[in-house]
Amino acid sequence: MGIIIGATIVSTSINTLIIPNQIADGGVTGIAIILHYLFHWPVSWAVFLLNLPLFILGLRLVGRNFLILSVVGVGVLSATLTLTTHLPVLTHDTLLAAISGGVLSGIGMGIIFRSRGSLGGTDILAVLFARTTPFSVGQILLGIDGIIFLVVAVLFRPEMAMYAMIYMFIATRVVDLVQEGLSHSKSVMVVTTQPQGIAEEIMAKLERGVTLFQATGAFSGEAKQVVYCVINRTELSQFKEIVRDQDPKAFVAISEVPEVVGEGFSSWKGH
Repeated sequence: MGIIIGATIVSTSINTLIIPNQIADGGVTGIAIILHYLFHWPVSWAVFLLNLPLFILGLRLVGRNFLILSVVGVGVLSATLTLTTHLPVLTHDTLLAAISGGVLSGIGMGIIFRSRGSLGGTDILAVLFARTTPFSVGQILLGIDGIIFLVVAVLFRPEMAMYAMIYMFIATRVVDLVQEGLSHSKSVMVVTTQPQGIAEEIMAKLERGVTLFQATGAFSGEAKQVVYCVINRTELSQFKEIVRDQDPKAFVAISEVPEVVGEGFSSWKGH
């Protein structure tokens, strides 16, 4: 169900924002959209046909589960692209379309990926090339998209490629947000000579679990302990007060945590 919902959102973005405003895309979908602009081929059929040789190529060289999920994802995307073809255009402002399309497509792709789906396409090609070249999958995907945007700039106009880059950048960021969640959690580590007092205060006042690690100062050779805890952003000020009151000389490191699963935070549901 998640793959269907995600593909419908992506297709709606493409048919109501991207294609009407002549914005390109990356990967196989981008090639399909270019062919649509040049020859008026239906994007849905172009996406499906362009993926067929990639599926055949990857039949023995990529994982069976990855290939099956890719076939399902591409099949559903092609179907929803057909079903959403006649939806009304949402805006004729190209910049607004690139931004809004990036948000919508990012949400849709994020839902697909969270549902363990895949849109196949150049992902399969990248996996294959990564096995025979010194480049990573991410670098190969970036290179493929770069070539597509260059072709768009040459065949059409440079502005179209620029809007495509805006669209892709936003979509990528939104995909990360959907997959990781809008967590505002902080990971905190405290190197201190008063670990027990700090731990007890955190557990009593913030009601957060605490983990203690044994540590030794490399320069001084002094034995210390590290207090580790994950807290919400709103609890950060109170946490700092606790540490300052217990050990003003403590060393504190605070990091962003994209997602936390466990007691007091999110559950495994939906993962």
